[in-house]
Amino acid sequence: MVCILKNFVSVAAWLVILLTLSACGGGGSTEPTPAPPSNPTPVIEPTDLGTDLSKIKPLYDANSILESGSRFVRDDGVLVTRIGDRGRDRHAKDNSLNDHYDHYLAHYWQYRTARIQLEDYVLTGKSLIRATFITEAQLGAREFRVWFWGRNTTGQFHFNPQKDESKVSPDETGVVFVDKGTFNENFEKISDEGIQHKYSLNIVNQWKNGGQFQPELSPGTNMEFEVSQFLLNPPAGSRLNYYGTSFVYVVGQLGVAPFEWQRGVENDGGSNDGTPIPKKGLLGGQTSLGYNYTNEPAGRFMQMATNLSHENAQPFVEGRRVHHTNFEDGSHDERHDNPIWEEQVGKLGGRYINHSCAACHVRNGKALVADVGEPLNSWVFLVGDENGDPHPDLGNVLQIDQTGAITHEGSVALGPWTELDNGLRTPNYVFSNAQPAQFSARIAPQLVGLGLLEAVSEATILEWLDENDANNDGISGRASVVIDPETDEQRLGRFGYKAATFSVKHQAASAFNTDMGVMTSMLPNPDCGSQQTDCGETGVELGDNEVNKLVKYLSLLGVGARRDYDNLAGETLFSDAGCAQCHRPTMTTSEYHPLEELRNQTIYPYTDMLLHDMGPGLADNLAQGSASGAEWRTAALWGLGHAENVMLGDSKGNDTISLSRNINDINRIGYLHDGRARSIEEAILWHGGEAQASKLFYENMPQDDKDELLAFLRSL
Repeated sequence: MVCILKNFVSVAAWLVILLTLSACGGGGSTEPTPAPPSNPTPVIEPTDLGTDLSKIKPLYDANSILESGSRFVRDDGVLVTRIGDRGRDRHAKDNSLNDHYDHYLAHYWQYRTARIQLEDYVLTGKSLIRATFITEAQLGAREFRVWFWGRNTTGQFHFNPQKDESKVSPDETGVVFVDKGTFNENFEKISDEGIQHKYSLNIVNQWKNGGQFQPELSPGTNMEFEVSQFLLNPPAGSRLNYYGTSFVYVVGQLGVAPFEWQRGVENDGGSNDGTPIPKKGLLGGQTSLGYNYTNEPAGRFMQMATNLSHENAQPFVEGRRVHHTNFEDGSHDERHDNPIWEEQVGKLGGRYINHSCAACHVRNGKALVADVGEPLNSWVFLVGDENGDPHPDLGNVLQIDQTGAITHEGSVALGPWTELDNGLRTPNYVFSNAQPAQFSARIAPQLVGLGLLEAVSEATILEWLDENDANNDGISGRASVVIDPETDEQRLGRFGYKAATFSVKHQAASAFNTDMGVMTSMLPNPDCGSQQTDCGETGVELGDNEVNKLVKYLSLLGVGARRDYDNLAGETLFSDAGCAQCHRPTMTTSEYHPLEELRNQTIYPYTDMLLHDMGPGLADNLAQGSASGAEWRTAALWGLGHAENVMLGDSKGNDTISLSRNINDINRIGYLHDGRARSIEEAILWHGGEAQASKLFYENMPQDDKDELLAFLRSL
């Protein structure tokens, strides 16, 4: 989001992999002032917010209001699974050039979601699964595709009932229209008014060989299915034929499973249903995405969590619209046929960095590193005076663009890199106005996994504290303490390079405030220095309804499953090098998070969420909150292996942000908080301080071991 993570995920102990953002912006007319290399010795100590960690107020506890369950056993023993879905152009296993699955349709927030319910009677002694689904508009052809076949096309299923009168077996009818109106979260009708349509069908056996064999349903059977949405009367600017997400349901088990094609089976046109990915491959627990078979690697960070609740499909896509909206002119950044959102026109601040969230977080990932001399309109510069206080003429953040006659705060460009003797490089900056006494340059990171990290309990994270290195292992993680701007309570910092925000909502509100100049109820005051004028008025511009939908969207993005999960050699070397002391492989989320999708999930983010001293090489001279210039929050490593593809794009998309593939941009891929590392290996070699021993361990590895470790990291 427009730099929604201007100080989001971080660089941290051992292998921090912070990635780039892309913004837009200003210029400058004064004589440029070159900046020195960006790694001066820190001169400002962090703010002392107290060390009594008992005063930290948990985000969620036993009193939190929880969204209703979407996976449960009914009193009659029937297993009930409810999920949310969105419309798609093609199918999950299509792989030709023009088969689009992962991208988003025009008008995707209108009439394009579905709620699906499976009632599984098999454990009660019946060979029956009753499927019910509710769409946001009336369907023509009513397709519920089940039991993957793939004989003629990868979109072919054995069983594809459509109309009421279509008999597909002696005991089965096709999809039956049930009712029209408005339905609640329990699939019950609450009003005759509304355009929602409810449909139902019975699945009484498994189909094989085109229906020649129809054995009874049995526990443990993999059932792949999708709901197609063929709209009867498409709204303006849209087509009638849309398909849906492919899911795998395991008969006799609650929920749907992230899946892969069966290993050891011929799958090119093969007739097998998808098979669940083992737990060790599910980096994001049940939010994890199944493997991508459609040659759309650029879309991996933009997908719904696999276990998305039936209640959250529509809020998810509406939150995505907020993410992709230009707050100056109300336009959507993906497709020319998406309409102007009139309600958001003119909300961009008088001073800002970018127009939208997605302008910085392209495809929800990093941006490319700028060329030398190119204005850094894809960066966020935190600034301070000689004492580390907010800059009197700039505030907390350098806002490089402006609206109307308001004067922007100046621009900054990338100067020639300083090439070091060890093969590494450091950036230099050229400011159009006077260089701030203290500053920190940061690139927006990727956005997946945020909700899961928010769902980890404070107690879990604080168990890993070792502020004084009591065990003498050289690692002394510290907690970041953040003041809640709404309640003045102390919170545990979780997000941002310095863990300076405590929740997804706090991070989003901060980005709206400083990066777009859009005020919210959480942060209603513009970023303004003590000597500045024309900063704008205090008040709420973007309402809580839109902010909360954006938060839900960011929280419920699916995390890509680990590839090559059977290869453990690199993971073992990762641990042997001491990397896992900060990049902790696994944790379990709390039972109290409001979103059911995020509760009680075993996840593999490879972070401890704590601050670590990374040495003078990565330090800047601006402290933030309770973090010194040399301290950074341990970056989560999930998604690392997808970052390059997301940045480069692919050739499949039919929208403006997907048609950006330029293989020459491979030379502009950068890692760490300022893009200085040109590879994962360079990111490793930049680590010092608490990570010094791990870096030396890596340097002394045989090349084959280095290759194994890097292969492990690319599998995440």
